[in-house]
Amino acid sequence: MTKRPAFQFYPGDWLGSQRVSLLTLEEEGAYLRLLASCWQHGSIPSDPDKIARLIGKGASTTLATTLATMFQPHPCESASLVHDRLERERDKQDAWAEKSREGGRKSAEKRQNLKGASTTLQPPLEGCLPNGSNQKATLLLQSTSTNKERLEFPEALQTPEFEKAWEEYLEYRKRGRMKSLLPTSQVAQLKKMSEWGHDAAIKAINESISQGWQGIFEPKATFNGKQQKPRAASCL
Repeated sequence: MTKRPAFQFYPGDWLGSQRVSLLTLEEEGAYLRLLASCWQHGSIPSDPDKIARLIGKGASTTLATTLATMFQPHPCESASLVHDRLERERDKQDAWAEKSREGGRKSAEKRQNLKGASTTLQPPLEGCLPNGSNQKATLLLQSTSTNKERLEFPEALQTPEFEKAWEEYLEYRKRGRMKSLLPTSQVAQLKKMSEWGHDAAIKAINESISQGWQGIFEPKATFNGKQQKPRAASCL
């Protein structure tokens, strides 16, 4: 049995108890001593002589016999008595202690989980756009160092001049805080530009940057002396 240093004392219950009210002042004082002993040791002896010695101060066996009626037989020990109200208080304290221990365990587990999460951070390629493409991957795709590794240009555009122009265009979009191009959009745009031809594609990129456009448009062509409406490589 876990020892508890104190129990709750309810003055209203004590003063309102009929059993306590029927005790003499001497009996009431002796009763308090027995309650304290019962709480500390878990029980008191059932023998009146032993109860009298436990009360002390020259208490008689008659007083001890009277106060023994305020207690109940121990459920496991025939030579001992317990007090029902003290047992309820003991159960309440045990339940509170267990609740506190459980709360402590859960709190420790939560802190451990947070600590573990902090040491296993997710890689930067984490948040995904609605279509499943990774925004971080797109930004990497736009960078000079990874662009060549992750994006394969159409054969007609596989020259250092075009690669440089394309990188400048991506950097221009980045500086202008324009919407990042998805990898699939870049592939489709490059394929369309390859149909314009190598030089026309570079010219279109330069024109887009100089005009502050978001998209890239096919350079104006002439037919029978008339300018044709430019076609966009993609709607961006």
